[in-house]
Amino acid sequence: MGKVWILMVVVLVGVVGIEGARKSPSGRIHTLFSVECQNYFDWQTVGLMNSYRKAKQPGPITRLLSCTDEEKKNYKGMHLAPTFEVPSMSRHPRTGDWYPAINKPAGVVHWLKHSKDAKKVDWVVILDADMIIRGPIVPWELGAERGRPVAAYYGYLKGCDNILAQLHTKHPELCDKVGGLLAFHIDDLRVFAPLWLSKTEEVREDRAHWATNITGDIYGKGWISEMYGYSFGAAEVGLRHKINDNLMIYPGYNPREGIEPILLHYGLPFSVGNWSFNKLAHHDDGIVYECNKLFPEPPYPKEVKQLELDHNRRRGLFISIECINIINEGLLLQHAENGCPKPVWSKYLSFLKSKAYAELTQPKYVTPATLQMMEDIKEEHVDDGAAKPHPKIHTIFSTECTTYFDWQTVGLMHSFHKSGQPGNITRLLSCSDEELQKYKGHDLAPTHYVPSMSRHPLTGDWYPAINKPAAVLHWLNHVNIDAEFIVILDADMILRGPITPWEFKAARGHPVSTPYDYLIGCDNELAKLHTSHPEACDKVGGVIIMHIDDLRKFAMLWLHKTEEVRADRAHYARNITGDIYESGWISEMYGYSFGAAELKLKHTISDEILIYPGYVPATGVKYRVFHYGLRFSVGNWSFDKADWRNVDVVNKCWAKFPDPPDSSTLGEDNKEDLQRDLLSIECAKTLNEALNLHHQRKCSSDNSLTSEGEEKKEEIVVSRVSNQDANDDSTNNNITTEESESVQKDEMPSSFRFWMIFLWAFSGVGFLVVIFMVYSGHRRRGARSKQGRRRRNLHSGFMEMNGRDRRSDVSL
Repeated sequence: MGKVWILMVVVLVGVVGIEGARKSPSGRIHTLFSVECQNYFDWQTVGLMNSYRKAKQPGPITRLLSCTDEEKKNYKGMHLAPTFEVPSMSRHPRTGDWYPAINKPAGVVHWLKHSKDAKKVDWVVILDADMIIRGPIVPWELGAERGRPVAAYYGYLKGCDNILAQLHTKHPELCDKVGGLLAFHIDDLRVFAPLWLSKTEEVREDRAHWATNITGDIYGKGWISEMYGYSFGAAEVGLRHKINDNLMIYPGYNPREGIEPILLHYGLPFSVGNWSFNKLAHHDDGIVYECNKLFPEPPYPKEVKQLELDHNRRRGLFISIECINIINEGLLLQHAENGCPKPVWSKYLSFLKSKAYAELTQPKYVTPATLQMMEDIKEEHVDDGAAKPHPKIHTIFSTECTTYFDWQTVGLMHSFHKSGQPGNITRLLSCSDEELQKYKGHDLAPTHYVPSMSRHPLTGDWYPAINKPAAVLHWLNHVNIDAEFIVILDADMILRGPITPWEFKAARGHPVSTPYDYLIGCDNELAKLHTSHPEACDKVGGVIIMHIDDLRKFAMLWLHKTEEVRADRAHYARNITGDIYESGWISEMYGYSFGAAELKLKHTISDEILIYPGYVPATGVKYRVFHYGLRFSVGNWSFDKADWRNVDVVNKCWAKFPDPPDSSTLGEDNKEDLQRDLLSIECAKTLNEALNLHHQRKCSSDNSLTSEGEEKKEEIVVSRVSNQDANDDSTNNNITTEESESVQKDEMPSSFRFWMIFLWAFSGVGFLVVIFMVYSGHRRRGARSKQGRRRRNLHSGFMEMNGRDRRSDVSL
């Protein structure tokens, strides 16, 4: 029997060893954060420590507590976290300057010199107290290497690009704009930390260069000297960071699509609906020591779902409530540890203890997109003149509540995700209230809802094309947009590659667009009638790349000029407008050109962005957009979008367009015709591919579509009001709900895998025990008397009972 137990121990030790090796293949991790002896830092500590435990952050964590002897006499929070005490440098011992932020590098230096823990660690993760950990921060998994730490992007550190860097480091070209999340190899940190401290002192004393235009510090008080001390110190020792703008997010911002941030930094005010939170409002709050006192409860998840229909913006709101809920949960746990009486029941307390809350706050794991470094993005979009990271982009397109626009939306969204187009995308959906109640396609794209102007509210004119400028104007006025450039497309387009301002040289005052040469009204009396600067009229349209500042000035003119040209029926003639139908149908296009001319916006016109299927491509040009606004054909096969105006191929399972010919059947005698036909086939195939993927997601086995339309009717009414304050971040690579669920399934928590292995091993050992005992019984059977036989039977009964117990334990 002793041999059996030895075998069990060997197996279990092996299992634990395997699991431990899997968890730490590259070394030991230690997490640090710096605070002072204040109530302000104590509630932040409680929140961070609660998140540290929930996120299952590997390795120990240490609070670097900087306090004066006088402060320590009255300090109550020594028990809040594992703590290493550090002499306070808030008042500089040499200069007398009051600058508490210097305690961060000073604390790290002191820890490295005097802590025993610093001698038995390979990797150090450095955080701020006002952070919430959402998932394990494992340096080597994030891409950190010896000599290449990983850090979050702090783009406002403009001093890296000007005289400040030239004054304070010998290697200004190595200055990285980073901070927040820091993941270091211990060898690098030992070399770098003293310079972090000395450079902080140096920049802090350089009062002549505290100005906002030099440092980016909005207060101009040298408050971010410690951040520059970090960047200049790293440059001095030649450390180049792997810069990641995905791992950390500020609550109130929207995550990029496909990105799962693992760290929240609540350094800025944020809000959800009418609820808001600002850490500075709680600077003197002793909430840690006031029994059962919490921060104001945020909206519940059900309420958040009603506030925002767009998937990605809704994710942003959920992140905001997650942040404050984890802090409040930590406060409840700390109050209990402090000996506070049990709090009175409330709906909010019940929620914080619910299974739903536990699921919402379970550890998050990085996705491949989250791990993409900014240097990788730069390699994809080469710009020889770019010294700074590329500006943020947001793509928009306008549609209406019809199945005609729905299949176009399906095609455009599918191509958007394939193309590598940076940033978010938003569908501007113009519908009447009656149309909206019957509409089924709410989930086809991230959507901003716009009141329809198809029937003009003043003139009664029926002109759906006016919805495009009206929708853009509504979006600008009702959404908080932090993108620098806006890309405007039409629904009947297919993206083949990224359209970026840096590649096509868009700039403030100089938008980029594609040629619409048939807009002859720019050259005749039409322009003279409708703009005071006819010489500035550009014949452009289709794809537009415009700086957000220009778009804000221009959008209203775009709408007004469209109304003006539409009302000018006396000049609808083809010889004036170029409109073959002479119906004023292209009034919106002229509204665009005349509105831009009013502001003297000079377009860069590129004929390498867009092509119509059916047109012969220029040699060597990689077009980024198909615009299938015209009929095109390959042999006897043809496609005209107008033929599908009243055909519902989105809500009818497995419906699609007629397949184009196989490219292998094309003749190769005429290379121009071959290239033309190949592009036409590609466009049609992309549309059918998009429809097929849509049907795979939506169609059940009985060939009926499962639609969310009915479920969302109630939400739509709320959206009309609430999306006026929607917050919209401008970088994107979204994963759908289905993809998100699959990521979580694939990334099964390591503890669950451990118990699966443990149970398997235990079952095997249990089986060996039973076999051993049965075999022993057989050996004794022949040599025992009746009394022995009776004893054997008793023992056998015991073994059977014991065997059942063991099997029951295993099954549990």
